[in-house]
Amino acid sequence: MEAYLLDWANLLLRWLHVISGVAWIGASFYFVMLDNSLTQPVKRSDSDKGVSGELWAVHGGGFYHSQKYKVGPKGEPLSDNLHWSKWEAYTTWFSGMALLVIIYWFGANTYLIDQQVMPMSATMAITISGSVLVAGWLIYNTLCRVLANKDTLLTAIILLLIIATDWALFQAFSARAAYLHVGAMMGTIMVFNVMIHIIPGQKKVVAQIRAGEEPDSAPGIIGKQRSVHNTYFTLPVLFIMISGHYPITYGNEHGWLVLAFVMMAGVLIRQFFVLRHRGQVLWWLPVIGIIILLALIWVLRPSTEGIDNTASVAIVSDAQVTQVIAARCTVCHAVSPTQAGFSAPPLGLVLESSEQIALNAEKIATSVQSHYMPLGNLTGMTNEERLIISTWYRQRSTIKQPL
Repeated sequence: MEAYLLDWANLLLRWLHVISGVAWIGASFYFVMLDNSLTQPVKRSDSDKGVSGELWAVHGGGFYHSQKYKVGPKGEPLSDNLHWSKWEAYTTWFSGMALLVIIYWFGANTYLIDQQVMPMSATMAITISGSVLVAGWLIYNTLCRVLANKDTLLTAIILLLIIATDWALFQAFSARAAYLHVGAMMGTIMVFNVMIHIIPGQKKVVAQIRAGEEPDSAPGIIGKQRSVHNTYFTLPVLFIMISGHYPITYGNEHGWLVLAFVMMAGVLIRQFFVLRHRGQVLWWLPVIGIIILLALIWVLRPSTEGIDNTASVAIVSDAQVTQVIAARCTVCHAVSPTQAGFSAPPLGLVLESSEQIALNAEKIATSVQSHYMPLGNLTGMTNEERLIISTWYRQRSTIKQPL
């Protein structure tokens, strides 16, 4: 019953996480577009009131006129009807953290730890997990303060920090957990930017305007910087959110490097759209991003080594494969799993008979070769056993050998 209830908690929290994430990132994308699409106000009276830019737009059968005041209107009170874009960010982070706790902390031995990568206890793994999120924010925030007026250098160091964290996590956790924690660290930085700098800075300026004081420009400058960082984090974080379903990425032996290149591609593509809103169309940005992704697809292609000379390789018997799967896979992939924490077979995949194994041969081989399965190598599958399964699948693919 406990595993069943955890599955429902996982599903509902994931649903909430996706909904709030769509709302947060959608709002972020909209305001970045709006900010970069503004033109000088046409009416002199608008400029005199403090309007620094405006945009006319059409959507949903109506017309919209957006105006930006850098430090509030001049000569008239600030409206009490202010919309604050914050709860989307907070809800996304809190639901994401709840998922992290349920999946990777409660299930540390299954999802977080890979004893073949680094032997450790669940307590140590959870401590490292939480520390990465806290340390990531503290280091990032300190860098932003120290290098406040050196944006290019700051950007380069932040990129190196994320890639270094990416590499380090692959030396400590299971590959899937490593990817997730890179995204969780970036998401934590993003939401703390909103919570600690952007929203408090806006509240300070609002209070000064309503008190009749000259607004301080510093909170706006800081908020703008952090907002820019957040928009470049979005595509990499979104990729990490969905990559958990695709072990062709994190399952590679150089998975950390795969993630680094995907993040670079995402930043280049995002930069194209940011500049396009300003009227600058630099096609080389997405072209390079796409070339990076295509190069990764080529490099990560399944190995065909040994397929053409399968006949010269010792035939792997059906019994050998069935024995390996029974020992390493069936504890979870059974109608009634015996592995703690599973109330049903993952993805509904049952591997209790030779017919079921034959039907899912490609899926089994791909998951085992990429080290995606067993999760966290909980059942201790050896490299020799992985070779048995991959060789068996290559032989089946070449000579159509029935199981």
